[in-house]
Amino acid sequence: MLTRTQTVPPLDFGPNRAPLAALANATADGVLAVITRTEGPSYRPVGAVMAFLPDDLRIGTLSSGCIESDLALHAAETLETGAPKTVLYGRGSPYIDIQLPCGGGLEILLVPRPDRDALAALIKTLDGRRPATLVIDRQTGKIAALEDAAPDADRFAIIFEPELQFFIFGKGPEASTFAGLVQSAGYPNLLLSPDDETLDAGRAAGCATRHLVSKGVPSDVAPDGWSSVVLFFHDHDWEPPILERALKTDAFYIGAQGSKRARDARMAELEAMGVSAEARERLHGPIGLVPSARDARTLAVSVLAEVLAVAKAAA
Repeated sequence: MLTRTQTVPPLDFGPNRAPLAALANATADGVLAVITRTEGPSYRPVGAVMAFLPDDLRIGTLSSGCIESDLALHAAETLETGAPKTVLYGRGSPYIDIQLPCGGGLEILLVPRPDRDALAALIKTLDGRRPATLVIDRQTGKIAALEDAAPDADRFAIIFEPELQFFIFGKGPEASTFAGLVQSAGYPNLLLSPDDETLDAGRAAGCATRHLVSKGVPSDVAPDGWSSVVLFFHDHDWEPPILERALKTDAFYIGAQGSKRARDARMAELEAMGVSAEARERLHGPIGLVPSARDARTLAVSVLAEVLAVAKAAA
């Protein structure tokens, strides 16, 4: 049998924002679909959400596409009855004609007409870079957005964390290419550079940009615990003032481009500036999972992979 998930591990809000926002802003009735249990392999994690809206509009996905059409029929049924419904696919499911390619089991809770105000409050909290919990009563479908809550026999709680965001400092194709990759992956980001050409390339990729007029971190830039700070400078004189300030923040990843020799010089400069050994140990470098990557594209992929690996390890 599928086992109840007592505690849902915190989820990145990013992939789940669009379905929740669609329901919060909808002018017509919709249905919230939530994965509440899994058994074996699963395409999406417990807590992942999807939205069903009129005219067969679907926001998000809970599988590789094998159950969404059937889910839409069950969602329509909940709008007629006004009551939540739990649907099981895969192992133990009565719908033997619908198979999950992964071979696992998937339990999904459908909630008709979810409270728009509660969803809007949840989104506002997370957009403000604070964690939030969505609590759903399995029996009534009543939902609430809370700062902290634990699931019980009748309520299911999803703890969402703010999206990972990237503060990218630097000059040249390495900085703009990395910013473009992060942008294409859908992560919030800000490219900060003293170089107009670098900023132009970032803007062309859709990135938010900021012109650096001095060596340091602008006073209104405040990385939090879901932020990474990555430096791509060939002129390493720009690095120490930026890193000194970044190492005082809660950023989960702080790293700088350069060789081992550049890293050693960077560390010595930070020590001379009075940055503690404990703080210096937080600094990554040379950055990236691919050693000695010299192509801007390879370096960008290599660094992004490392940042995400660090984020996963810290979760």
